Amino acid sequence: MTIDSGLRKFVAPEYVFGLGARHLAGQYAIKLGARRILVVSDSGVIAAGWTADVIKSIEAENIPYVVFSDVSANPRSEEVMAGSKVYTAEQCNMIVAVGGGSPIDCAKGIGIVCSNRRHILEFEGVDQVVVPIPPLICIPTTGGTSADVSQFAIITNLQEKVKIAIVSKAVVPDLALIDPETLCSMNPYLTACTGMHALTHAIEAFVSNAHSPMTDIHALEAIRLLSQNLIPSVKNPADLNLRSKVMLASLQAGLAFSNAILGATHAMAHSLGGYLDLPHGECNAILLDHVMAYNVSSSPERFDSIAEALGLDLRGLSQNSRSQTLLSRVREIKQTIGIDRHLGELGVNRSDLKALSRHAVADACLVTNPRNASIRDLETIYEEAL
Repeated sequence: MTIDSGLRKFVAPEYVFGLGARHLAGQYAIKLGARRILVVSDSGVIAAGWTADVIKSIEAENIPYVVFSDVSANPRSEEVMAGSKVYTAEQCNMIVAVGGGSPIDCAKGIGIVCSNRRHILEFEGVDQVVVPIPPLICIPTTGGTSADVSQFAIITNLQEKVKIAIVSKAVVPDLALIDPETLCSMNPYLTACTGMHALTHAIEAFVSNAHSPMTDIHALEAIRLLSQNLIPSVKNPADLNLRSKVMLASLQAGLAFSNAILGATHAMAHSLGGYLDLPHGECNAILLDHVMAYNVSSSPERFDSIAEALGLDLRGLSQNSRSQTLLSRVREIKQTIGIDRHLGELGVNRSDLKALSRHAVADACLVTNPRNASIRDLETIYEEAL
């Protein structure tokens, strides 16, 4: 494999990985100078008990706090602005986010608004956040979004029915406390969707036109870990060893995509989620193999490396057969873990495809897709996934 000699940067937060990491939130908050903390979470994570564990660690250090939990599955700009008002009114100086990508992205948005004093929708795009956000500690509870280590924040604009991508090293958390035990409250289908989300991160990062030797290492390791552990994890949800391997894969994939960025799968999934308020992980899972089929001709040798990381033996196969073997394996994984729905079953109609494609083509993630894609190309991919 040829080494890219171009300049590349790599950003990552400090992170603590392992069982019980969530209980360290209070100790680290003290080290980061916490005086009053805004804890951002959602109702599901609170019901699972993970937020209470984090709050207990904060209380143990006698740090005042306030909880903001009005966060939707796809965090909305209105929720970010409401959370920023709570942060300001309560005179907080730190944010602790507990949950999946939704609370973490909302927390990032709150930090952006509180530091920069502008509406969250004004920060769409790359490097638009000028003033650093307040100290941010993230405790992820899903094994897929990797928002706890990324320089992405995805916020829904309800009025325009679109998700905006904010990409900036200013939103990289100060600390991620990555505790595999939190995955045990996920049901099998959510485990499957978030695991496929992590696989999408890794695959898109590896073939991104902004990949580097550093991101390649993390992306391929994530693919290997998921190939070996995702299916057993779905079937054995209480197995902490399997959960730990999937959480580690999510971390590896996050470090890869945060720095190599993504591609058409995410651009299209963002459009779907914003337009129809659909689950992001499931959208990525449904679209992944269709986008891979579109992209594979652009860099066949890199897709061969992905196939090998998935455990496939490509020896003696033609290029076309290698590509089909890879796509068949991705589809087999999806089928085995129960992701067998199509976009039509999620409520997507043919009449939606033009609008979806117009939004997707403007998404920042499309810039690093390995093959150029027009509105018509994206419309065709959506159509194939119906």
